[in-house]
Amino acid sequence: MADAASRLTTLAEDLLGIPLPVGIRAWDGSEAGPPGAPVLVVRHRRALRRLLWKPGELGLARAWVAGELDVEGDLYETLDRLAALVWERGADDKDAVHPVRDPRLRAAARTLVRLAGPWPPPPPPAEEVRRRTGPLHTKRRDKAAISHHYDVGNDFYALVLGPSMVYSCAYWTEDGTLEEAQAAKLDLICRKLALKAGERLLDVGCGWGSMAIHAAREYGARVVGVTLSTEQAAYARKRIADEGLTDLVEIRVQDYRDVKDGPYDAISSIGMAEHVGQARYQEYADDLYALLKPGGRLLNHQISRRPEKNEAAYRVDDFIDRYVFPDGELAPVARTTAALEEAGFEVRDVEAIREHYGLTLRRWVANLEANWAEAARLTSPGRARVWRLYMAASAVSFERNRIGVNQILAVRTPDDGVSGLPLRTREWTERAGR
Repeated sequence: MADAASRLTTLAEDLLGIPLPVGIRAWDGSEAGPPGAPVLVVRHRRALRRLLWKPGELGLARAWVAGELDVEGDLYETLDRLAALVWERGADDKDAVHPVRDPRLRAAARTLVRLAGPWPPPPPPAEEVRRRTGPLHTKRRDKAAISHHYDVGNDFYALVLGPSMVYSCAYWTEDGTLEEAQAAKLDLICRKLALKAGERLLDVGCGWGSMAIHAAREYGARVVGVTLSTEQAAYARKRIADEGLTDLVEIRVQDYRDVKDGPYDAISSIGMAEHVGQARYQEYADDLYALLKPGGRLLNHQISRRPEKNEAAYRVDDFIDRYVFPDGELAPVARTTAALEEAGFEVRDVEAIREHYGLTLRRWVANLEANWAEAARLTSPGRARVWRLYMAASAVSFERNRIGVNQILAVRTPDDGVSGLPLRTREWTERAGR
């Protein structure tokens, strides 16, 4: 079977109705596809058995994580070409293959069966989240989901994120380092919150403590940071002690729903609301509103998605759900602002920084690739492959406006209507007098 690549290419083109924009190299050494294009490398026939067992994204993800499927050439270009092929064709594309009874699909299945080799398919890679039980977004289930994503080793995250240890979108100028861009993001948030010495800040989903440290060191704020990750908390506490800030910063392993020691002068929630879930998002907004004093400010920094024509049809990508963010959900920015307003907040500013996240993710991928052997040793080769694909695909998604990220500034405006914001709110972009 020295023509597996040609057969796979023909099969894909028959189903899609257009030329395949990438090449294929198969396990038998055969190659096919356009010259000069990136190449999908199918290292083992097991990849096809996975695809037959779980057609679509999950089968492909399992083959990728197991190392049976790879890319030769520029990964971003490959994902970009596939994005134009898959994401932008749309669910309503009349040429797309839908029903199982479609003769093309049945013929494709027969061809894949012949190419795939002996049944059954291999088990899923060890990195995949196994069956979950119980209702979504209970405290127990959320803690398990957070542990899957964050408790994979602080040393691994240090390789990917760099010295800043900030796992959210940076704020870039035309040049500058990742660390400078992350520091600029943290400082922008502190300015939007108008933090002053001695004020209480609650940092929801505090990660490895970078926001808490910046707010305390640069603004003199008294900070409580909460996280569900025990590894993050241990790392953050050590950093805080090393900075000599233990009198200003407290890190708790605590669900935000269990924080009862308000009111706070300000709340930052940076890259945390994606874990809340749509069913509990109003509860999230209500809880944060209750924790703020009148006149207090909330800065909600959150990834958003494009709205669906039928919102009830929204589903999380299988790869993301099984390997990256179990139970994570994205909401359109309008849904987020609506929930905040329904809780009683006055939404005063929304800043879209989508392009900044593409730049950030590309730097993280470069860090991972530069330290590949060490990253695989610290976690597993499969986990490193999960992160490379996840971050590169996310970069393309931000760049193509499939997803975005927004900083929403909201105020618990008191009854007298005095918000406390300047007449020209964007004056916070310049840190005057410092």
